[in-house]
Amino acid sequence: MSKKARIEKDSMGEIEVPAEALWRAQTERARQNFHISNLRFPARTVAALAHIKAAAAQANADLDLLTEEQAAAIIDAADRIAQNPDLDHFPLDIFQTGSGTSTNMNMNEVLAETVHRAKGPTVHPNDHVNCSQSSNDVIPTSIQVSCVLALHDEWLPAIVHLQRAIEEKAQSLEDVVKTGRTHLMDAMPITMAQELRAWSTQLHHCQLNINEVCERLRALPQGGTAVGSGINAPQAFRQQFCQHLSERTEQYFHPATNAFAGISGQELSLQLAGALNSCGAVLMKISNDLRWMNSGPLAGLGEIELKALQPGSSIMPGKVNPVIPEAVAMVAAHLAGSYQTVATAAQQGNFQLNVMLPLIAYHLIESIEISAKAMRSLADDAIADFNVKHDRLEEALARNPILVTALNSVIGYNEAAKIAKRAYQEQRPVIDVAEEMTDLSRAELETLLDPKKLTHGGIPGGD
Repeated sequence: MSKKARIEKDSMGEIEVPAEALWRAQTERARQNFHISNLRFPARTVAALAHIKAAAAQANADLDLLTEEQAAAIIDAADRIAQNPDLDHFPLDIFQTGSGTSTNMNMNEVLAETVHRAKGPTVHPNDHVNCSQSSNDVIPTSIQVSCVLALHDEWLPAIVHLQRAIEEKAQSLEDVVKTGRTHLMDAMPITMAQELRAWSTQLHHCQLNINEVCERLRALPQGGTAVGSGINAPQAFRQQFCQHLSERTEQYFHPATNAFAGISGQELSLQLAGALNSCGAVLMKISNDLRWMNSGPLAGLGEIELKALQPGSSIMPGKVNPVIPEAVAMVAAHLAGSYQTVATAAQQGNFQLNVMLPLIAYHLIESIEISAKAMRSLADDAIADFNVKHDRLEEALARNPILVTALNSVIGYNEAAKIAKRAYQEQRPVIDVAEEMTDLSRAELETLLDPKKLTHGGIPGGD
């Protein structure tokens, strides 16, 4: 045996474990078995597991299944992990046993070893730390708890921050009129504020979606133990556990009405992945709108100028690219990929247990964290301080033949179409062509074709 190793035992016998490691035999077996990737459970999931173990310990003490001394020792060890997860003690690959049993035992062993090294009471990883629990209810519960906390702490504040940045920018652009576009082709005018507020409303839809899923995630299957029936856990455990967990996290959790569903199914995780993917679609739309509006600066639309953040080319001097929208667009693509992964994993609820829980846990937390950071980056480094190129907007607007749409109710669609075609062909302002081809006076046309008035909707020239 190496001087840097110690011997640990489990139901399968003895195994060498690194001397400094806080884990024991079962974790070591998993560490040696699973070395497929460098992906690990996120810190948030590890912290959620620690909260779960602490809440379970207190519930078990309430129900006289642990002594107060044992519970206090487990809670003290769990508190340290929850407050500052040291991932060096949680080395296991995401690609492991589908229930996450290895990671549940990793936490159980680390807590037991921590208590042992602190010369605390006798605490066994299975008999005490895992009392009234199974990996089969702990890991699904950890997914839900970690996601609720991540949404509350990171994602929801980030989307509010982005909406606020958009609204503040929109308020400064109320009177900026530009050419609208449908099919990437010139359309009726809009204000830039209207364009930005459409983004904000789309984000609000995403926020509502996330809030609804988040409420459903608060119903926990903990206490269902192995298959959902709650074998080896007192009836009162579930309620006691949720009460202590709610107090610890300052977030409300309650027992699921059907623990079987929470252990065998992962449709709530899929709903969350879908809601995050929907937000990704909105972030992609905003990012691409910014890229198009910023395109040029000479040969593109050139409607806005994003803040210059870094050189854009290793060969073309002076080139500056829209790096933040591009980065956020890649996040959106990543969210779509994660959604597909969770969708496939959520289908693997065979009989009484889903067997892709670690993969689901990883992708959900990663999606929450990167989308939250992307929204803040988009707000602070792209939207807050882009400059509007008024000359380009006004030039394009004055030459936009689609303004003739405003004359439909006066001269009819067919006559308006003739004016538009001639304006296109001759590259002239539509008002000049309309003055020649209709009996309307210049003053009437100026009223009917006023781009700013057209952004208000209704029938041009009417009330």
